[in-house]
Amino acid sequence: MDGLSRRRMLMAGGALGALGALGAASPAQARPAWTWAPSGSVAGKGAGLDPEWVWDDEADPVLAAVIERGEVAEVNKLLRQWTRNDQSLPAGLPPDLRDFMEQARQMPAWANKSKLAAAARFTTKKGIYTGALYGLGSGMMSTAIPREARAVYYSKGGADMKDRIAKTAQLGYDVGDLDAYQPRGGMIVTAVKTRLVHAAVRHLLPQSPGWTRSGDGQTIPISQADMMVTWHSLPTFVMRKLIDWRVPITSTESEGFLHVWQVTAHLMGIRDEYIPATWDDANAQAKQALDPVLASTPEGEELTDVLLDIVAELDAGLTRPLINAFARYTLGDRTGDLVGLDKEPFWQPLISAAWPLLVAFREGLIPLPLVPAGAWAVEEALRKFVLLFLSEGRGIHLEIPDANRPA
Repeated sequence: MDGLSRRRMLMAGGALGALGALGAASPAQARPAWTWAPSGSVAGKGAGLDPEWVWDDEADPVLAAVIERGEVAEVNKLLRQWTRNDQSLPAGLPPDLRDFMEQARQMPAWANKSKLAAAARFTTKKGIYTGALYGLGSGMMSTAIPREARAVYYSKGGADMKDRIAKTAQLGYDVGDLDAYQPRGGMIVTAVKTRLVHAAVRHLLPQSPGWTRSGDGQTIPISQADMMVTWHSLPTFVMRKLIDWRVPITSTESEGFLHVWQVTAHLMGIRDEYIPATWDDANAQAKQALDPVLASTPEGEELTDVLLDIVAELDAGLTRPLINAFARYTLGDRTGDLVGLDKEPFWQPLISAAWPLLVAFREGLIPLPLVPAGAWAVEEALRKFVLLFLSEGRGIHLEIPDANRPA
């Protein structure tokens, strides 16, 4: 049975088949011992604690209290008014939540304005690459990160993946915005709201029988180690691919891109002692934190199917095969197999030949006549994917969940 047929059986063959597959616990994924030294972090020092056993001591008790007091709906209503970095927090928030958020929204003392400006300039020049890699690289890779796939699937957001993807796309859009960390920007807001969501999920998911049965023995989700895995699936993975694609990047642009993600990590609640100081430090940490944990799960495969079906809404006859092929080109066959991506005998050779030419042309390295028409088709399809959820004319709101995914 081919991959498409197998996955379609899970999707359309009935709830019993899906429940049987998803209810079985997957084998525990071996995680390497933590040996990465905090001397390679932006803090330059630290206790060296294994981030597997560290969560968010500041946010977690506050959000647990908000949920237990039944205040989530009112808090979400109030937070819809908070959209800009320079805005005051809305009146009426619970005092403990307000106090936490006032502290959480502060930029780290080591934030560098010139590096953040360089990151914005980098986005204006390389946005087509980073957008494609966030959506069709990092987004697809997330379904091969077992803990992330399970956390997404069993949390409230897993029941509405289109909305979930829209919110993830908003994060990628905001971090690359020219005003991301300027007063009129919105990345501080997005990062702090994401931190609130993570804290709420840590409180709620241990109450989910599905999550508890499917996991690897983890009792509290989204540890600092898990957050660093996800972090590496974004900037570290993207920079690796840009280098692989031979995209010209100056040292100033490279440092700026890293810095905007360092600041983002801090504001999302990752401790400074775990945030890599340089790309060398990031790659060393990723080899220990990200690369070994990639694996297939029933939840990850189903989420991959949902993602691809959403993409196929653009053009069912063209887009899904093309996205399958580009995702495989981006992720490699090993990860493509882990998430169950179909192999595309027409599109894969075309993309492998056309994409390097498109990159070279965009960077002014080859003349126009040598760029095949197929390369432009690839870029246009990717552009539509990146913009899909940000161009529907509806607001995207990061909201604190008050429950898990319905059974």
